[in-house]
Amino acid sequence: MMDELDLGFDERERGDKGKHRRGRKRDGRSGGGRGKTIFALLLALVLLGGIGGGAFYGFDRIQNFLTTPDYDGAGTEEVTVQIPQGAFLADMAVVLYEADVVKSTKAFTNAANDNSRSRNIQPGTYKLRKQMSGENALAAMLDPANRIVNGITIPEGRSATSIFKLLSKHTDIPVKQFETAAKNPEKLGVPDWWFKRTDGKKSKKSIEGFLFPDTYEIPPDATAETILKQMVDHFLTVTGQMEFADRVEKERGGISPYEALIVASLAQAEAGTKKDLGKVARVAYNRAYGEFPCNCLEMDVTVNYYLEMTGQKTKTSAEMTRDELLDTKNPYSRKLRGMIPTPINNPGKDALEGAMDPPKGNWFYFVAVDKEGNSEFAETYEQHEKNKAKAREAGII
Repeated sequence: MMDELDLGFDERERGDKGKHRRGRKRDGRSGGGRGKTIFALLLALVLLGGIGGGAFYGFDRIQNFLTTPDYDGAGTEEVTVQIPQGAFLADMAVVLYEADVVKSTKAFTNAANDNSRSRNIQPGTYKLRKQMSGENALAAMLDPANRIVNGITIPEGRSATSIFKLLSKHTDIPVKQFETAAKNPEKLGVPDWWFKRTDGKKSKKSIEGFLFPDTYEIPPDATAETILKQMVDHFLTVTGQMEFADRVEKERGGISPYEALIVASLAQAEAGTKKDLGKVARVAYNRAYGEFPCNCLEMDVTVNYYLEMTGQKTKTSAEMTRDELLDTKNPYSRKLRGMIPTPINNPGKDALEGAMDPPKGNWFYFVAVDKEGNSEFAETYEQHEKNKAKAREAGII
């Protein structure tokens, strides 16, 4: 009987850690185990009540079982913890528990629930101490002096190559290390199913598109691999919350989530304003999968991506030569039938939404017509020529 009582709260938490992963429901275990434990406690009380002075020892153990395990005081040795993007208070509690900052997850969540300021805790790196009380751990995380600020903002629409250069400059980690880590997207956390295509083309596994643009806190001991994993994890969190993959599969007429991600990157590169992202996505769908004469994208941004990937200087549309525009050896050619092999950059949430749920329209053409980046869209080439004339008048082309 006492063997069952020995299975205290702290030990059960250690056994359960990691079960409740992001995006998955908690397991469906019944409350039977809890009922057995309560029954065992009641029976133990009866037994202990009949053994004289030993009851004090037994009651003390039972009291420890029923209370929340918590350390006393402000802690011991210093430790650094990383709170990931999108973490809830329960997730933070697990991070602190696994770093031995708090004695139990409940010690922290109880303290957080009693303090409305706990909602202000931001993702990032914190300098704390091991074996702190839950209340002291919370207070330390709310103190700005304990947050290690080493943030970097990754803009929307940057290619992986460009992102590696930004990260290298910020962290002094060589670009080569980011390139090496990026060679295996699945090792960085991209699920294999993300690379499935339904257009009959062979999948090319690339990290492009999965490095979500945002502001990141870089831990002091970060490696190229851990930084890229952080960005991939954030991508999966955002797209999971959007139900991006599920909605694309249900609503985009057989187009795979990966192809929609490619379209999001095209819209991110081509649209001059946020409001046009969805319309540009619709144009890309219409050209690659609709009744556009060549069933090709005919977008100069794909040519520029190839130039960047091959170490060449990118160009404006006016600077591109006919050979560059029509190069059939270029896997990202303007004239390639259907959809290109991979995304051409890392799109933000608005571009993802535009590709997931674009407005209805039979547009095949678009052109920017003012210096604010607004575009005019057309179904016919004749209308497109009129829109181009408007753009020329405004000095845009």
